[in-house]
Amino acid sequence: MSGFLSYMRGDSILHRLNPLTKLVMSVSLCASCFITNRHGVVAGIIAFNLLMAYSAGGLGRSLVMSASFGKLALVLFALQVFFVRDGNVILSLPLNIYVTDRGALFSSLFALRLVAAAMPLAVVLSATRMSDISNALVRYLNMPYKYTFVLTTAMRFIPIFSEEMAGIVEAQTARGVEFDTKNFFKKIRLLLPLCVPLLISSVRKIEGSAISAELRGFNLRTRESGYKTYGFAPRDAAMLVCCAVIALAAKI
Repeated sequence: MSGFLSYMRGDSILHRLNPLTKLVMSVSLCASCFITNRHGVVAGIIAFNLLMAYSAGGLGRSLVMSASFGKLALVLFALQVFFVRDGNVILSLPLNIYVTDRGALFSSLFALRLVAAAMPLAVVLSATRMSDISNALVRYLNMPYKYTFVLTTAMRFIPIFSEEMAGIVEAQTARGVEFDTKNFFKKIRLLLPLCVPLLISSVRKIEGSAISAELRGFNLRTRESGYKTYGFAPRDAAMLVCCAVIALAAKI
């Protein structure tokens, strides 16, 4: 899933929202997924995320991410559906294995929640610079810059590590390693040794980033150090109202 958290340039409504508005939106949408027990609300949240991704020009990326999480959701659904024993039996299998209506509803809701909860933050991060998130948290929430730096750096390094891993896999594939095998356990066995070069390259990047931050006066950074300001416009109010309506619909 390389590139899902990388920033996409654009001038959409989502791009122009205040960074704090985007964070509140993502948190409220994630929370709404877990406070509702209705499939329609969770499906509506997924549709809303896809609409936001389309407006920001990242619909294709969101669909690929949804498909990736959808595969994991199907696996969890298959594992979960047989452990809920309450309700009416709708499918009976040998060895006293059966599926109930409550089990199917609970497992399908669980799978939908996984997809819906993973999308908001990814959509927001793809339309927001990490520096803007950090500056907004420091300026408006008085969060210490060291904490925001750790948060944004961790998110920034996710796509970098994914690209590093993809490069290592390509190098090993060129040497004849068959990573395209359909045997899941064999693929895991082939990928585990690659953690060592990934760890070494990661440590080098982290050390270089730390030196760069020190040279730029990391320890001298204060709330007044940032020069950019982020105002609240009517579109921010409209987005917050929309998120409040979704949260209210989820709670009812």
